[in-house]
Amino acid sequence: MTVESILPVKELRPHQLPSPVGRIPITEVRPSVDQGRRPARAVPGEPFEVSATVFREGHEEIGAQVVLTGPDGLERPGALMIEKVRGTDRWSAEVVLDLLGEWTFRVEAWSDPLATWRHAAEIKGGAGVDVELTLEEGAALLARAALGPLAVGTPAQTVLAWAAAVVRDTGRLAEERLTVALSPEVTAAAGVGPLRELLTVGPEFPLRVERERALYGSWYEFFPRSEGAVLDPSGVQPPRSGTFRTAARRLPAVAAMGFHVVYLPPIHPVGTSHRKGPGNSLTSGPHDPGSPWAIGSPAGGHDGLHPDLGTDEDFRHFVRTAHDLGLEIALDFALQCSPDHPWVREHPEWFRHRADGSIAHAENPPKKYQDIHPIDFDADPDGIHDACLRVLHHWMDRGVRIFRVDNPHTKPLGFWERLLADVHTTDPDVLFLSEAFTRPAMLHALARIGFHQSYTYFTWRNTREEIESYLRELAGLGGEESAAYLRPNLFVNTPDILPRYLQHGGRAAFAVRAVLAATAGPSWGVYAGYELCEAAAAAPGGEEYADSEKYQYRPRDWDAREGRSLAPLITALNRIREQHPALHHLRNLRFHSCDNRQILTYSKRLGEDTVLVVLNLDPHRAQQGTLTLDLAELGLQPGAAFDVHDELGGADYRWGGENGVRLDPLTEQVAHVFTIRPLTRTSR
Repeated sequence: MTVESILPVKELRPHQLPSPVGRIPITEVRPSVDQGRRPARAVPGEPFEVSATVFREGHEEIGAQVVLTGPDGLERPGALMIEKVRGTDRWSAEVVLDLLGEWTFRVEAWSDPLATWRHAAEIKGGAGVDVELTLEEGAALLARAALGPLAVGTPAQTVLAWAAAVVRDTGRLAEERLTVALSPEVTAAAGVGPLRELLTVGPEFPLRVERERALYGSWYEFFPRSEGAVLDPSGVQPPRSGTFRTAARRLPAVAAMGFHVVYLPPIHPVGTSHRKGPGNSLTSGPHDPGSPWAIGSPAGGHDGLHPDLGTDEDFRHFVRTAHDLGLEIALDFALQCSPDHPWVREHPEWFRHRADGSIAHAENPPKKYQDIHPIDFDADPDGIHDACLRVLHHWMDRGVRIFRVDNPHTKPLGFWERLLADVHTTDPDVLFLSEAFTRPAMLHALARIGFHQSYTYFTWRNTREEIESYLRELAGLGGEESAAYLRPNLFVNTPDILPRYLQHGGRAAFAVRAVLAATAGPSWGVYAGYELCEAAAAAPGGEEYADSEKYQYRPRDWDAREGRSLAPLITALNRIREQHPALHHLRNLRFHSCDNRQILTYSKRLGEDTVLVVLNLDPHRAQQGTLTLDLAELGLQPGAAFDVHDELGGADYRWGGENGVRLDPLTEQVAHVFTIRPLTRTSR
């Protein structure tokens, strides 16, 4: 008997009803950014979860899957979804994409008659109710499944056809026939191409797959004017600025530490009107360089280079040198103008005017920034947009493919959405980092409308409870929708922010925060001087650096503190990150327990790669405690023993579910970064 003679194939079509609910309701689909109006984000190889609430009336079994449509327009049947907790109606599947570009995904749901039959057959077979009739119905369903389009030509077809014949064979005992029909082998074969009745197709949701650097990378910030600057301690000779040529000499050391991106504060001409002096003083001397964020002078504006830094060819040489070392250049994009900016003269209507006719300077009462005029983005939206787009393309043409945007939260969201969309249309590889230390609603909105990464509140999270809570939120471990679009960049410090934890924690505090940022987040960054543990604040209780580099040259002798620099630790952390793909992602972060609140424990897992971090948050004292690990999250069987290798210290240990640990900052051991060598492992 052939498979075809058992039962003809029944053609199934999507079920259509007037009701918008659908025959099999599909609701609360995630990720869905702004109800599907904007895309969720992913990078190639990044696992992300699609979930939905799927249910139907009665007791029939249902199934669901994710269907993906790629940038090439081709549909790709995605993974079958599962109901992780039976009875919750919440179905999910993990999806991994490979092509850059604009995707869509949808959820499809159906009634599964074969799964419904299996459930009923177990009950009826055990009770001896309608056994023969039940087996006849099961044989027919198995035969149909064997002819399904996904099963035909596969080993599953052979298994299903054989099972249909066995179940129909009345010469065998009913118990034997039922055992075959319900066997794991047949159940697995049926899952290859499940029978789908009352097929319901959900709406399409957008998904954007961007290049890896949108999610993963290590950033290093420095001021080109400080690298190679010459200061006369006697004050007889005026200071001399560093240049792009001297700054290029710093790049090999940055590359050697394993960084991917070099971020430069503004490199444009600096205004002289109301120029700030050292320490943000209101008066400056004749040779003070001023704040690079006071952009613009007769020498040029946002598309110009400060004459002290060099020429256009010098900048191109700097970019080429970086690229040859495997480094990308990120440039500050700060939309504000000094009183001397060409735009102030050419487009006075782009700025707000006070009652006396003067152009308003920036204020954050009681602070005043007399050296900066904010732009009025409502004055001439099209003109300002076009000018800013020209500026971006000017630097993109010179090899800059990443922009760190200064204070984007002080500009209209609509302006950013339009500008970033225009850049994405022509140059989808160009990335934007939002420096948005602002209210949560604005920080999240900037990410939704197109910013690829964002600064976060990580800098001010210090206790274990604060860190766990905030990182859980960023990783979406509580179901936060923001994990679909907000990618954090965990900068440990900036020229504006010297955290109090670093001011008072000594060298160990710098090590703790470096380990935390580098292993908890896929993107992290440091501002130059961090490796030298620069911790002098301008005033008690404040977060401004003493002798802030924003207002003066800060040449550093990188060799003077040989043996005390954190450069070897930073290099090791970036090496570990590069070697372990689990650290390239965010949503795989998981926390484990310790009976000491000063010890933070977390892991990341991707396939067979698992990294476990144990960190002492107290930079002053040794801390010890007992860890209780969630072995399932480590891919291990309950009660398993396993080997861990400390990537920082080099030691090996045999561990289990509970383990004692001691970390002492006085011996410069603030953390273990373990890789796991399992003796047994579960599959994922």
